[in-house]
Amino acid sequence: MQVAIQKIDDAEGIVIPKEVLEELGLKAGDLLEIAAAKGVMTITPAESTRSRQRAAAQQFMDKYKVALKRLAE
Repeated sequence: MQVAIQKIDDAEGIVIPKEVLEELGLKAGDLLEIAAAKGVMTITPAESTRSRQRAAAQQFMDKYKVALKRLAE
């Protein structure tokens, strides 16, 4: 998937498509870590975002514990 770098006020940025955000469980305001090495840029959720995602997953698993156990059988 390609996205263009856009002028945003006095900076530049990219718009992350909604489908990508949904797939990763991210939303507006979440923090991302950006790194560049050897001409490759990587963007990953910041630890606080991962913690929120883990908490949501744990809450889901606790809520549907019986159903998930039956599905696993």
